[in-house]
Amino acid sequence: MQKGPFVLERSGLLQLLQALKAKGYLTLGPTVREGAIVYDELGRLEDLPTGYTDHQEGGTYRLRRRGDEALFGYNVGPHSWKRFLHPPILRLFRARKINGSFDFEPETETVPKYAFIGVRACELQAIRVQDQVFLGGPYQDPHYKARREQAFIVAVNCTQAGHTCFCTSVQSGPKAQAGFDLALTEVLEGDRHYFVGEVGSEQGAEVLGEISHRAALPSEVAQAEARVTQAALQMGRSLATEGLKEMLYQNLEHPRWEQVAARCLSCGNCTQVCPTCFCTSVEDHTDLSGVAERTRRWDSCFTADFSYLHGGSVRVSTKSRYRQWLTHKLATWQDQFGLLGCVGCGRCITWCPVGIDLTEEVAAMRGAHV
Repeated sequence: MQKGPFVLERSGLLQLLQALKAKGYLTLGPTVREGAIVYDELGRLEDLPTGYTDHQEGGTYRLRRRGDEALFGYNVGPHSWKRFLHPPILRLFRARKINGSFDFEPETETVPKYAFIGVRACELQAIRVQDQVFLGGPYQDPHYKARREQAFIVAVNCTQAGHTCFCTSVQSGPKAQAGFDLALTEVLEGDRHYFVGEVGSEQGAEVLGEISHRAALPSEVAQAEARVTQAALQMGRSLATEGLKEMLYQNLEHPRWEQVAARCLSCGNCTQVCPTCFCTSVEDHTDLSGVAERTRRWDSCFTADFSYLHGGSVRVSTKSRYRQWLTHKLATWQDQFGLLGCVGCGRCITWCPVGIDLTEEVAAMRGAHV
C-alpha cells in the first residue's frame, strides 16, 4: 500500500476515472442538471461541476459561478449515495398464476460495481450509519450488502462549508477519516490545480498504482490541510450534542413541537434528502393476466399511512410526525443503532420548503438563545 500522502495533477483524475472503468466500475459523481448538483454517471472530467459552487440556506438552494475552475468547489446537493446503495424502488419478487397455483420468480438482479467519486466526509459517515442499519444486526439486507461490498469510494475533503452545514458538531467532517479507498483534497494554488491524497485500502493502492502520481511535498500537504481547516471554521450551523438524547426524552411535550408543527407541511422532503433515513413500505400489485409483483419503495414517517396499524394511524398530527422524526434521528437512533442518525450535512434544512432548522429546534428546547 502507498505510504504517505501523494499528489495527483488534474489530468490524473481523468486517469483515475479511466482506470476504474477498465476494472468494470460504473463511475458515479457530481454533475450539474436542472439547476442543481446531482450524482450521475461520469464519463469525462467535463461532466464534473467545473467552476460551480452552491449557496444554501433554510429553504434555499442556488448554483453560482466561482472565480476559478474548481471541480469540487460546492457542498452537497439533493442527492445522496443512499439512492445507489438503497434504491428508491426495488422489486423483490414476481409471481405468475399457472393452473390455479402461483409460480414464484425470485428477483435475480444484476448489481453494478459502483465507484463513487467525490464522497464528502459527512456522506462517508452516512454510509457508515446505513451499514449499521442494514448490516449491523443478525438480519442483513442482501440487496444493500451486494451493492456495498462492491463499492469503490473516492472521498473528496471539503475545502468550504455551506450555510447549513454543521458536520463538525457531530464529528463527521470536513475531513474524511476512514471508510474510503482513496481520499483527495483539491488545491488551486496560482496556476496550479492538483489533488493531495491518501490511500485507505488495498483496492485503493492497486488503482493508484495504475495512474500517474508522486509523493506529496510538505508544502503541498500544508496547503491541503489549510483548506480543510478553513472549511471547519466556516460552519453555518452548530448542534450541541452533549446530553442530547436525554434532553429530547425529557421534552416530549415541549411547546416547541406545536410551534414547528404550525409551519411543517408534512411533505417528507427532509426524509427523502437525508442520507441516513431508511424507511420503506412494501407494495403488492396484481394485473389481470395473473402476474403479481412485490416492490419495496422509500417511504417517510411524515406520511399518514406509514404509521398505520389496525384501526388507523398512530401519528395523525403533524406534531407527532415531526417529533417522531427528530427524536428518532437524534435520540432513539442512538439506543437502536449505537450512534447518531444525523451527520450534519444540512440537507434537511436546505430542502425544507419552509426552512425548518433542526439545530434551531434543538436549541429552542434547550432554552438557548437562537
